This record gives sequence, C-alpha cells and structure tokens, in this order.
Amino acid sequence: MTALHQSRRARAASLILLLSLLLIAACAPRLQPMGEIPAAPRLSQDASGWQAGDGRDLPMRRWVPASPKAVILALHGFNDYSNAFTEAAEWWSAQGIATYAPDQRGFGTAPYRGLWPGEDRLAQDLAELSALLRGRHPGVPLFWLGESMGGAVVLHALEQTTVSPDGAILVAPAVWGRESMPVLYRVALWATSYTIPWKTFTGSGLKIQASDNIEMLRRLSRDPLFIKATRVDAIHGLVNLMDAASTARPERLPVLLMYGLKDEVIPKPPVERFVERLKARPDIAMRILVYRNGWHMLLRDLQAETVWRDTATWIADPAAALPSGEERRALPLFRPGDGE
Repeated sequence: MTALHQSRRARAASLILLLSLLLIAACAPRLQPMGEIPAAPRLSQDASGWQAGDGRDLPMRRWVPASPKAVILALHGFNDYSNAFTEAAEWWSAQGIATYAPDQRGFGTAPYRGLWPGEDRLAQDLAELSALLRGRHPGVPLFWLGESMGGAVVLHALEQTTVSPDGAILVAPAVWGRESMPVLYRVALWATSYTIPWKTFTGSGLKIQASDNIEMLRRLSRDPLFIKATRVDAIHGLVNLMDAASTARPERLPVLLMYGLKDEVIPKPPVERFVERLKARPDIAMRILVYRNGWHMLLRDLQAETVWRDTATWIADPAAALPSGEERRALPLFRPGDGE
C-alpha cells in the first residue's frame, strides 16, 4: 500500500470517527430546562406549592397537624410522585408530625414530566425547600426522608449543599451505582443513552415485584401520574445520581436506614457495601432496620404501619429502642437465607 493510499485511509477513518462523535453528541441524554427567571425561593400561601430559586413553580402536598412537634420533608422514588406518602403522612400527622411532599421535577404534576432534571438541581431544590420549611416552622426539628431515588437525592444533597436537616431517613435508598452493576448493564446503558436517549421502556418484562400490597400496585397501574414508560436518558440520569449516592458520607447528623429483605428493586450487595463504608466511619451515627417481610415500597407494604411507627419513634428520639425489633447492628448486614 502506497503512502498516498495510507494517508487517504487515515483521513477517511478520521472523518468517520468525527461523524460518529457528532452523531453521538446529537443524541446525548437530554436534561429538562431550568426556570427562566432567577427568584428568591418562596412557599405559596397555603404551602400547596413552592417556587424554586430558578423561578420554577413546583407542586407539593402537605399534612400538617396543629403545632407539629417535628417536620418531615419527604422525597418520592423514581417515576412516582408525592402521593406515595399519603397513608404514612396521615398516620404521622395523628402523631403530631407534619409531612411536606413535593413532586420533584419531571415527576407527578411537575413541569417537563418524564425528562430528567439533573441530580444537582434535585439536591438544590431539597436545600431550598428545607430553608423555607425551617422558616415556616421555626424551632421545630426538620427531617429529610427519601424513598428509593428520593433517598439518593437526600444523600447527594448532604454532599453538595451546606443545608443540613436534624436527621435523615433513607427508605430502600437507591445506592445501586455503576460499580455494583454487571458490565453488560453499564455498556447497554451507555450505548442506548447516546444513541436512542428518547426511547422509552416499561420494564414489564423484568418481572420485578415492588410490594406485597397488590391492591396498591393495581391502583398505581391505573394512576395517570405514575410514569410507566421511562426514557433512556432519565434512566441514565438516575444511575448518575445513584453513583453519587453510593459514595456519599452523611456526616454531622443521625441517619436511619430501612430496607426490606424481599426488595427486588435495589439489590442487597450495593446496600451492604454502602453500609460497610459508613460503618467504617466512627463519626457517622447510623441505625439500620432490615424488615424480614419488607419489600421495596416499605411505606406502602402490607406491614407499612410497622415502618411508620419505627420512623415516628426514631424522630422522637434517635437513640430509642425501635418498636419493630428489626434493627441490625453487626456486619455482614445480610445473612444466609435472608429473603428466601
């Protein structure tokens, strides 16, 4: 082969590579736009919504007893929305605990439904809303509660912002980062995220059961606000968030982690690894509840009231004995036969 032919082949290969990179860039995962006008965060008059610092108006539900003794700011899971906390919040309200549950950006009735907002923006929203609730309930302890994806947002916010609650409650937290995923999963996610990011999947073929509360699951299947077909780039964003959450170090505050042995959504190994990392730090005060009959949706399972009661007891006193008796103090967190 002559030097001329080699040069032409090299230029052709470079052109193909350039075109491929341009194609990938054109198909990059999409983030929803920020609000258009920066503004001072504020609650609506009746706290049924709030305005974030980028001017975006976001919806929120609230269950507030007279003179609450504690406040929970609750973040829902992926594809879910604030309705996830209805039964739990009603029960907590009867115990004197207020609950505020926003629809996070891209979920429920929030704008740009189905588009990923970015993990940093979700963390910033949590910090801004916390400051507003501190102002609405001065002197009342404020707790962040995150379920699944919401737990990952809590962990990311503790790392990325200077705002800190009085305690954090992680319910089946999404700490399944890339390091815990099979190589095939990681490769498939990268390839689809940069070629068909708009493509949606339902996950129906995975045969994953999220709860033993079958009637509740049937209601969700009929709920138009529960997202059932997920964009690939939203999954990409979720995994980025889980990456950040899996290595977070929630210092400076007490933490309660709750997990169900029958959880089919967040696998045990990444949870074990997350707990091991934190247990190695003497400056992290964390208690762990592992429910023998718990599934992923612990707050809506058939034994949900047990979880609600443990939560209320811990909020009243993070050092108190927890009613369920399901606490685990020693590692390894999971034992042979667990979940069978």
